[in-house]
Amino acid sequence: MVEQSDNYWPGKRFGLPEEGPRSTPGWNRRIAGIIIDWVLALGLSALFFGFNNLSILGVFVLLHIIGGLLAAGSPGHLLMKIRIAPIAGGRLGILAPVVRPLLIALVIPALMSDDDRRGAHDRLVGTILVTR
Repeated sequence: MVEQSDNYWPGKRFGLPEEGPRSTPGWNRRIAGIIIDWVLALGLSALFFGFNNLSILGVFVLLHIIGGLLAAGSPGHLLMKIRIAPIAGGRLGILAPVVRPLLIALVIPALMSDDDRRGAHDRLVGTILVTR
C-alpha cells in the first residue's frame, strides 16, 4: 500500500495526472465498461452459441483480447473512453492484452485492487487503466 496523504491520487506514483487524459478512471466508468462488455458478450454468445455460460465467458475474454490487441481496450473500455496502458510507457505489446482478460475471467484478481485502482491482473502484467 502507498502511504496516503492529502495530495495523493490514484496513479500519482506512476506520474499520471489527477484528472483529464491519462488519469486513472473512476469506478463508475470501469463498472459501466465491464457491464457493456458483458451485455455484448451475452448477445454475441446467444446469437452464435445459445445461452451457455461458458460460451458467454469465452466471448467476453475474446472481446478483451481482440480489443486489447487492436485498440488497447475492450468495446466497453472504448465506449467509456478508457484504455489499457503499460506502466513503463510505450506500446502495449502482446502479452498484457492476452493474459489480462484471462486473469479477469477468474474474477478474484479483479477484486484485489490497490491504491492506484489496479487489480491483480494489472499488477501482474504491468498495466493500468487510464482515460483517453
